[in-house]
Amino acid sequence: MTLRDELLKSIWHAFTALDVDKSGKVSKSQLKVLSHNLCTVLRIPHNPVALEEHFKDDDEGPVSNQGYMPYLNKFILDKAKDNFDRQEFNKMCWTLCSRKNLGQKQLFISNDDAFKIWCIFNFLSEDRYPLIIVTEEIEYFLRKLTEAIGGSWVEERFEDLKLELNSKQQCLNVWELISLVGSGQFSKGMDQQTLSMGISEVYQELILDVLKQGYMMKKGHKRKNWTERWFVLKPSFISYYVGEDLAEKKGDIPLDGGCTVESLQDKEGKKCLFLIKSSQKSFEISASDKKKKQEWIQAIQMSVNLLRQSRPAPHHEARQKRRDLRLKQQAEQEELELRMRELQTANESKQLELENMRKALEEAAAKAAEEEKKRLLTHTELQDRYRVELEREKMVRQQMEEQVAQKSSELEQYLQRVQELEDMYHKLEEALEEERRARQDEETVRKLQARLLEEEAEKRAELEQIHLRQQRAISKTEAEKQELERERLAKESALQAAMKQLEELEQERQGALEQYQTVMKKLEDATNNTKSWKHKVAQHEGMLRLIQPGSKGPHKITNWGPAAFTDVELSLREKQWQEMKNQAAQAQ
Repeated sequence: MTLRDELLKSIWHAFTALDVDKSGKVSKSQLKVLSHNLCTVLRIPHNPVALEEHFKDDDEGPVSNQGYMPYLNKFILDKAKDNFDRQEFNKMCWTLCSRKNLGQKQLFISNDDAFKIWCIFNFLSEDRYPLIIVTEEIEYFLRKLTEAIGGSWVEERFEDLKLELNSKQQCLNVWELISLVGSGQFSKGMDQQTLSMGISEVYQELILDVLKQGYMMKKGHKRKNWTERWFVLKPSFISYYVGEDLAEKKGDIPLDGGCTVESLQDKEGKKCLFLIKSSQKSFEISASDKKKKQEWIQAIQMSVNLLRQSRPAPHHEARQKRRDLRLKQQAEQEELELRMRELQTANESKQLELENMRKALEEAAAKAAEEEKKRLLTHTELQDRYRVELEREKMVRQQMEEQVAQKSSELEQYLQRVQELEDMYHKLEEALEEERRARQDEETVRKLQARLLEEEAEKRAELEQIHLRQQRAISKTEAEKQELERERLAKESALQAAMKQLEELEQERQGALEQYQTVMKKLEDATNNTKSWKHKVAQHEGMLRLIQPGSKGPHKITNWGPAAFTDVELSLREKQWQEMKNQAAQAQ
């Protein structure tokens, strides 16, 4: 959401609040006051002459929303920059619209909590006017609020709300959302303070972009003492305060793509330490426990990664993904409705054709009856001719009945074919899901095999070091030979233990290889299943083509990719090394 769209939503609430008669127009005197207040909070120089000049052709009567928008865009929104207090701007718009719409409503929440819900509504609402929030975003907000107050999500309660929304328009405006939360329907058993804290937590995350906050110890740069501070993490900086009321701010830690965060060893009696290196200075922080330390390191690293990739905060990105998904689902729904309409049109055409045939049959029957009456009234010599005509009419009637039966059979086969295609599509999706799970199992076995190969390489390096030390020990003077012999025997025993460990690792690697072959077998079965469904679908549609995985032979896998040697080469190297060791022992 751009800055212009964000400002326009709040201004829309203020404009509609000034529209007392709900006629879509506001008096010019009220617009002057509104424009002056907007320029003040947005820190834009106010030009009252421009407002008079803009509305000089409309001296009589109030001004509509369409008439005010050109002035708002040119003299206010085009000049607005991101250097003002957004909370003060929202408070000003809230003050204009809350008195009219809330009035004397008895709510379970305070006016400040209602203001925070109003801001959350503007963030989650759709980008069309009048502003509304759809069912998916309502569920997202209520789930967030329930998690924040420590409650459990009751699906049945929200299903009742969805049924109520379906009877309307599957959406709510901001005042209906405030009334829903203020009624306590989704916070039963919670006191007002708990609900207020939950609303504040959701507000800080979605509106103030607070990714994490909490108490930690910070080491000073001058006095080198440790002081407890309340830290607040946002996408581009970390602020720390004296207390969680945010009354006294002590400083900021700027974050950018070059920042790093790393864990430190315990020192100076402090535990759970980590270091934040910014472009200006470094900060040593001490968390209360290891879990909090890891959570803070991960949260800060995530913020740095987002800055490096120029990506928005996670909740902004999640909101855009939900909107894209809704648009995609809406397009798919429209496409499905179009196909259903096409099928319905084809069905109606078939029905119309059958109806025409039925009418033709009835007309033929009526005509045959009329001819029968004429035949009875005519002379005897005309009876043979009329009998022939009657037979002809019977044949035509029989042919029409056969055509009607054939058309009905074709319609039933067409509907049956549509149903079979839908069943095949569902089974194909299940086969693709089995293939995806098989690929995940294959990846797990690959990682296990890579870990075993890495451990095997470490043990081999250790054996090489022991062998080198033995060679150096043999080349020393004869006077030290007895002492070296004892050391060689000790190292020989260590070597035997290492060889035993190597054999155990080889057995583990063989077990991992068997697991990998089992997973490959599952993957091959899933691929064959997918091919069979693909063949069936191709017979009906002729246009569906699936992307199939390529064949993969059994290779040794390490952390750096396929190994540079096979099992036979590994056995040959072990045999050569053993022969070298035996020759050295015989030389002694």
